[in-house]
Amino acid sequence: MTVRNAGTTSISGWAVAWTFPDGQQISQLWGGQHTQTGASVSVRDLGWNGALGAGASTGFGFLASSTGANGVPATLTCTAR
Repeated sequence: MTVRNAGTTSISGWAVAWTFPDGQQISQLWGGQHTQTGASVSVRDLGWNGALGAGASTGFGFLASSTGANGVPATLTCTAR
């Protein structure tokens, strides 16, 4: 997943959050630090990839499992910290 600073000033950190619709569980994540409580997931930068200049981007990826349907989250938020 790509995290991009679409603003006109630098940011010092970022956080992304979403809710899985079908109970998916993250088993591995790289490029960020995640927490998951039930279906709610949040991912934040690792420090070394948090500072983004205007127009700059970074990314993270993950593996997740599901025991049934594998729907796409309806809403994803990305905020500067």
